[in-house]
Amino acid sequence: MGLFAERGYAGVTVRQIASAAGVSPALVIHHYGSKERLRAVLEERVAAFVESMLAELARIQEEGGSASVAELFADGLEREPALAGYVRRLLCDGGPAGAALFERLYQATQAGMLALRQAGIVRPSRDDQVRDAFLLSNDLAMLLLRPYISQVTGIDPLARDGLVRWSAEVFDVYSGGVFAPAVPAQAQGPAVAGDQGDART
Repeated sequence: MGLFAERGYAGVTVRQIASAAGVSPALVIHHYGSKERLRAVLEERVAAFVESMLAELARIQEEGGSASVAELFADGLEREPALAGYVRRLLCDGGPAGAALFERLYQATQAGMLALRQAGIVRPSRDDQVRDAFLLSNDLAMLLLRPYISQVTGIDPLARDGLVRWSAEVFDVYSGGVFAPAVPAQAQGPAVAGDQGDART
């Protein structure tokens, strides 16, 4: 995962993977069959990370506890330090590998959001398919734009402290929205002659 994150899928050979793991290239092929199969295993690992985080959030909420998405994500990244870079590299490189990873992450997001809806944690949507894609895209943007986010905000959104601050604002946007409530017409005061809306000339 670390090699793919650093050099891209096409830039890594089976021999380099074997060297990093301290084994022979033949042993890598024996266990995985090919570099393509090894990449598929890594995709499953990334998808399992997303699914387990969403499942843990649903479980804690169902049991009446309070869960911090930031803490769950930070804990996961501490266990899988190369994961964020791996996802970023594959999605930026594009091609079949990036498309396959995005599809797998989308499926994981759909499964997780369904569990959260069934648990009553999130409300139903008029278009769950689009909403799940929107939420996934927002989360992936944090990975893809990490250095630029750090540059303008002064925080690393994937570090523990940065995640807490980032997630607090994300939660506020998701729960309260960003638009101010519309002001009823009668609360805007009487129309003044000469206003744009005055019908007289």
